[in-house]
Amino acid sequence: MTTPFDKTAAANLLNTVFASWVHDLDLSIETVEAERAVLRMKFSEKLCRDNGVVCGQALMSLADTSMVIAVSAAAGGYLPMTTVDQTIHFLRPAVRADLLAEARVVRIGRTMAYGSITIATDGDSRPVAMAQTAYALLRDAK
Repeated sequence: MTTPFDKTAAANLLNTVFASWVHDLDLSIETVEAERAVLRMKFSEKLCRDNGVVCGQALMSLADTSMVIAVSAAAGGYLPMTTVDQTIHFLRPAVRADLLAEARVVRIGRTMAYGSITIATDGDSRPVAMAQTAYALLRDAK
């Protein structure tokens, strides 16, 4: 019997697979479902530009990390993968608030996965940013 890819598995993945600096984003798992994940990035001044606006680099990392969790959920567990493409549109500033990234798998195949991420501030459903991603799945990586 296989263990489902749930919040516990996602949290373990977050702590073991990603580069150590990703831990500085202070991410937590809110929700994990079959082809969807929601991650929270707690507000921190260290992620901001000079005026309390969360920087684009942190938003892109949040989007990428949340989609890796969603793809893993869709695959039933972590698969080694690498980002092939990420396009992000910044729609409005994220100012002094926790952020929620909702990642949805659009399509997952044998060698590629595609997804869409919406990032919003906690308590406000208006998007801060929207991203589209593509990943090469390295199923046979050793």
